[in-house]
Amino acid sequence: MQIRNEPGAWVDEEFETLDLGDPRRDRRAKELLKRFAARPTASIPGACEGWAETMAAYRFLGNEHIDWRDMMQPHWERTAARMGELPVVLCVADTTELNFNGQDIEGAGPLSYEAQVGMYLHATYAVTPDREALGVMNAWMWAREPRDENGQRGGVCESVRWIESYEIVAQQAATLPGTRLVYVADREGDIAALMQRAQELGEPADWLIRSQHNRALKDEAKLWETVHASEVLGHISFVLPGRGGQKAREVKQELRAQRVTLPGRGGVELSCIEACEVDAPTDVKPVVWRLLSNREVHDTHALTELIDWYRARWEIEMFFNVLKNACRVETLQLSQMERVEKALVLYMVVSWRIARLMRLGRTCPELDASLFFEADEIHGAHVLSKKPRPKKPPTLNQMIRMIASLGGFLGRKGDGEPGAKTLWIGMQRVMDAVITIQILRDGYDTSV
Repeated sequence: MQIRNEPGAWVDEEFETLDLGDPRRDRRAKELLKRFAARPTASIPGACEGWAETMAAYRFLGNEHIDWRDMMQPHWERTAARMGELPVVLCVADTTELNFNGQDIEGAGPLSYEAQVGMYLHATYAVTPDREALGVMNAWMWAREPRDENGQRGGVCESVRWIESYEIVAQQAATLPGTRLVYVADREGDIAALMQRAQELGEPADWLIRSQHNRALKDEAKLWETVHASEVLGHISFVLPGRGGQKAREVKQELRAQRVTLPGRGGVELSCIEACEVDAPTDVKPVVWRLLSNREVHDTHALTELIDWYRARWEIEMFFNVLKNACRVETLQLSQMERVEKALVLYMVVSWRIARLMRLGRTCPELDASLFFEADEIHGAHVLSKKPRPKKPPTLNQMIRMIASLGGFLGRKGDGEPGAKTLWIGMQRVMDAVITIQILRDGYDTSV
């Protein structure tokens, strides 16, 4: 296998089909993506090399002839290609707020609190059942309109975004006949109109949504109580990670499922699944999940499979975490929403790559690291870690742990595998080393 030497070769592959109407724009977009990937935590001027490149970056982001959707198109195509190689893909949808308080950004609008200023990003993120990130399938970016004197807000009803994202997943399913697509959403996606639309389309993509509404059934029965009264079909147990001051603990759940038909237009038929914690400690709230799906649940295996797929929804939370805290997109200091949108496209691709590397390091640890890292990156990681380069190429997991150690990962027995934060900090240090290696190799006069 030939080892790539050019830093950012993955960018050229990911954006191979980029067409912004001018080769110079294409080159600038790729160069910016490489800069942002090399220094994800830096500001735009900090990521660029010098004043001229910084000004070129701002001119690119301010170019009115460039649409952010055209910038995202090659990544969407590559994501679809990765999806087509797999039997099952989870299409996880969610919305996040981007808070721009303290910045004067033309076109920004109110957030959950009217005094906050920012925008919304709704994305559908493709992952495998083993949680490998395949890419962003689609996205919407918008700012809310302020309320009028009657307290009403104009613009598109935001619940439509969930329906539209399912429709795009359904369209994608038609082009990937060998891949089963599953649309996964949290409580915000519990919208009757979404389920009705899926039924109208013939449900080309399955859907799996966490229940938010205890809907009424026929004969005055309620959905959640009806399911809870049914027989226990199985049990699962897993370790709930520690968070919010609570320690990690084992969770044991009873599993139930009931096939029901919702009253109203269309009479949507669905399965409601309940995973209810038993024997929970007295000082914690039991973990209870209620999930809705078009799929029929015939046995315990199908039940646990759907629950595992829902738990994979956490990957989009990780994606948003990297986007906000590694790439720091809420501090971009751009003057217009259109510029923010173009920058977000590049940072979304960077965030996907960071999250993908972290997950692959866990699920496919023995892969050759040179499949994902250039030779200079591998060399730089060894130099900074003060480790001799091995005769054999390092595995992906060895490379990930080496990079994460540069970001603060200690690698103790109980530490588990590296997280995204130590990975993005370590990657920035590695890219600084790559620049030094290239300067020395090219014979530049470093005494000046």
